[in-house]
Amino acid sequence: MKTVITGKNMVVSPGINERVMKKINKMERYLDPETQIFVRLTREKNNRRTCEITVPFEGVVLRAEASNEDNLYVSIDQALARLEKQIHKHRTKLGKRIREGAFQTEEYEYVEDSGNEDEKRRIVRNKTYPVRPMSVDDAVLQMDLLGHSFFVFVNIDTNRTTVLYLRKDGDLGLLEPEA
Repeated sequence: MKTVITGKNMVVSPGINERVMKKINKMERYLDPETQIFVRLTREKNNRRTCEITVPFEGVVLRAEASNEDNLYVSIDQALARLEKQIHKHRTKLGKRIREGAFQTEEYEYVEDSGNEDEKRRIVRNKTYPVRPMSVDDAVLQMDLLGHSFFVFVNIDTNRTTVLYLRKDGDLGLLEPEA
């Protein structure tokens, strides 16, 4: 597998690089050897360590992220466990994109301590609202006034439905559809 490891606010030492490569190689069970995997390791100001793994392949993007106080290795293990759980959960949707024979055994390569994963998410509320064209600045103001972490609006400049969202780092993101 082709793995790209990058570090933000930290130096990726040979030891960390070797550990990530060793763990990532177990993903060959699910993914073809030509698949690219992007691993981003981050050290935040409060010494929180984050591992973000992105796997773009055949029109699908798998992504998992995990954070831990002070321990990067735990973040790596948790992110890989979450990625594997996504693959198992969506294996019928992923279909032929996953490597043949990947699910001969139902055992997981990576283990994550978490709550009951068998609970199916369900829609508990359905809400409608009027959509009116507005500028991005107006949408930011509206989102702040509502106290939400996202806001859907029609961008007055592009005349397209756009999603404004609050990122984990406190900045804002904008999702705009392609033409």
